[in-house]
Amino acid sequence: MTILVELVGWLGALLVLGAYILVSSGRLSGSSAAFQWMNILGASFFIVNTWWHGAIPSMVLNIVWGAIGFATLWRIRRGKGAGGR
Repeated sequence: MTILVELVGWLGALLVLGAYILVSSGRLSGSSAAFQWMNILGASFFIVNTWWHGAIPSMVLNIVWGAIGFATLWRIRRGKGAGGR
C-alpha cells in the first residue's frame, strides 16, 4: 500500500507541475478546463498522499486547491469564464 500511496503522490506532483509549466509556457490558459482538471486531480492525489503521511496542513491546502479548481470549472461550465462575475 505504501508504494501505491507514494506513486499517487508523485503523479499528483507531476500533474500540478505539468499544469504550471503549460500555463507558464503559454500552451494552456489558466482559465481552461484542462488546467483546472490537472490541478484538481493533482490536488486530489496529494490529499491521499499527505493524509497517509499525516501532513494535515498540506492536506488542507490541497483540499482548498481542489475546491478552487472545482469552483472555476463551475464558472466555466456556466459560461461565465474563470474571471466572470
